[in-house]
Amino acid sequence: MSRLLVDTHALLWWLSDDAALSLTASEALGDPANEPLVSAASVWEIAIKRSLGKLTAPDDLPDRIVEEGFSWLAITALHAWQVRDLPAHHRDPFDRLLIAQALTDHLPIITADTRFNDYGIEVCW
Repeated sequence: MSRLLVDTHALLWWLSDDAALSLTASEALGDPANEPLVSAASVWEIAIKRSLGKLTAPDDLPDRIVEEGFSWLAITALHAWQVRDLPAHHRDPFDRLLIAQALTDHLPIITADTRFNDYGIEVCW
């Protein structure tokens, strides 16, 4: 089984069956041999952006994530501390935390964001 960290936009595209999700990403998320992980940082990001009216998300988002077969990736002190060593290729604090989690836990990440490649992370898209 392969553990895969799912970037926020990829999660939302999966949940809404959006065609923006690449075929490769969709197949990886749908493969029962994989364990897709959603970071608490993504839920936090969605909550903030939803409250600001920048995106829509279901009221039962955490339940939907679990129902879709995703597992949770908690934010640990090691993840937060890893951010200090990241070069400034990316300024989004939520993405920087996801990058730190991917590096710390040696996880490939499902993302369309090409800036993640600058960190030497395995990207699945």
